[in-house]
Amino acid sequence: MGEITLEKMSDQYFDVLKELGNIGAGNATTALAQMMQCKVDMSVPQVRLLEFKEMGEMIGGEEIIMAGIYLAIEGDVTGSIMFLLEKQAARHLVNKLMGMQIEGEEFSEMEFSALKEVGNIITGAYLNSLSSLTNLVIYPSVPDLTVDMAGAILSVPAIQFGKLGDKMLLIQTQFFDDMVLDGYFILVPNLDSYGRILSALGIG
Repeated sequence: MGEITLEKMSDQYFDVLKELGNIGAGNATTALAQMMQCKVDMSVPQVRLLEFKEMGEMIGGEEIIMAGIYLAIEGDVTGSIMFLLEKQAARHLVNKLMGMQIEGEEFSEMEFSALKEVGNIITGAYLNSLSSLTNLVIYPSVPDLTVDMAGAILSVPAIQFGKLGDKMLLIQTQFFDDMVLDGYFILVPNLDSYGRILSALGIG
């Protein structure tokens, strides 16, 4: 199989990525509903391959304050994943989880911990989907949580991503309970992992 680049990805592979987005978002919605003990719906996920410079615009601008959960992945697929949520949506989730209506700019240590757990469960749902679709073994690292401007958070995968080429995968999902939560899932596998994913899916 020739050198894989994101530019040369087939429509067939892109369809698989969309399927991954659908299954992952569905699993994440179920996990959120169980965690929050309330009904959670989702819109059809938008799956895009974007240039890094487009990523900030896509999530509402680089100045917007977001909570970002970052994990390294190992096993048959290596690389990193990130889940981004606007700060207001993150605050809403934490309030729901803790059964309290807390306002304020900063998250307490307990709230930070709860938010990290939310991110862990959501990213886990996407990784399980990828693992199920490909039958590949994937191990996530302990999640790292940052609350900062989107541009600063995105600079972490950007450094790694710079080695890969020009595009990265963004899955955008809207979750609904009594408010709309925009969630952004970014997958940055190492280039040889793309080859393994393709082979596992019988595409190449």
